[in-house]
Amino acid sequence: MDPRDVLRRAKELAHYGAYISLNEECEAGTLVAVKDNIDVEGLVTTAGGRHLSPEPAAADAPIISAIKRAGCTVIGKANLHEYAFGVTNHNVHHGVARNPLDDTRVPGGSSGGSAVAVGLGLCDWAIGTDTGGSIRIPAGLCGIVGVKPTHGSLSIERIFPLAETLDMPGPMAKDVRTAARGLAAMTGSAEFSLDTPVGWEPSLAVPRGWEDGLDEPTNDAWHAVTRDLPRIDFPAWKELEDAFQPILFAEATSYHLEWLRERADEYSDDVRNTLELGRKVPAAGYLWAVRQRPRLRDAVERALGGHDAVLVPNTCIVAPPIGEPHVREKLLRYTRPFTLSGHPVVTIPAPTSGLPVGVQVVGHWGQDQQLLRVAAALEERWGRRGAAA
Repeated sequence: MDPRDVLRRAKELAHYGAYISLNEECEAGTLVAVKDNIDVEGLVTTAGGRHLSPEPAAADAPIISAIKRAGCTVIGKANLHEYAFGVTNHNVHHGVARNPLDDTRVPGGSSGGSAVAVGLGLCDWAIGTDTGGSIRIPAGLCGIVGVKPTHGSLSIERIFPLAETLDMPGPMAKDVRTAARGLAAMTGSAEFSLDTPVGWEPSLAVPRGWEDGLDEPTNDAWHAVTRDLPRIDFPAWKELEDAFQPILFAEATSYHLEWLRERADEYSDDVRNTLELGRKVPAAGYLWAVRQRPRLRDAVERALGGHDAVLVPNTCIVAPPIGEPHVREKLLRYTRPFTLSGHPVVTIPAPTSGLPVGVQVVGHWGQDQQLLRVAAALEERWGRRGAAA
């Protein structure tokens, strides 16, 4: 991509709210949009709010240093839900982000600007962060690919935290192969090989009890790609959710306590109200939840068994209209559990003629490259099916 052309088009398409700021000094290379809670030297980090310093970051986050060594250049800082604590990317401070396929609908969040930039072709690929679905939700709603790597496999240094023990950065792209190149750049490793033996068919299954509450278009697309797969016993999503919630809210609120006391009026109402929920988490409840994580991670790993991956709905609904209330649980139900367990997930679009429907492809702990192979195989198969339709 020509950075001058992309900068021009980004300004022309500013209505979509992809970027909070652009790098006017961007040089040629692989152009990457970076979520604006990640430090990029010389660019201001807002984290989508109003409380951080207006001074440019003094150094790159380690994942940014890594992608620069791989020949990437940052085209701009992508919009996000304020402090990464929301699922719609309705940001009252820096502009509402809009779905690139229908500007009356949300792109999802909190990495919504990253998804919009990819969807509009305003970067080669993008970086988001995921604490409860913040890469996967916008990837699914915008019809792109999003990767949440195995927990702890990438540095979170110089990333403004939502919940430090849950946060993970990852790539977002138009296709699995580009996302894999992005993940390789972020890890500073050689490019991941997605090659598989001729005729290889991944072993897939669907967790029993993990496909309820879907709206009609999501349900139709979901069952079209999973109707022939076996349903297997699996930890209940609600069990993982119950351990996820105390950790998320206690940790998120802990970073904001001083601002909540002294500068509460500088938050949007929805984020301030959500942060206030963290005050109600008892210490015993937080510690109980922390102790559940290793047990539940092991339970998920055992349930994956001899399968290469399991498929799970990404969200219960397609992208809702901007301003539609009560969508949080419908967008987060099936993403939060795998943040708690820490397993790698690749969200890819299912074949559909309507609004995008994402599917989570969940792999074994630490087997990110193998999971990307599975996702690439499904992408190719579903692409053929969509073309035939």
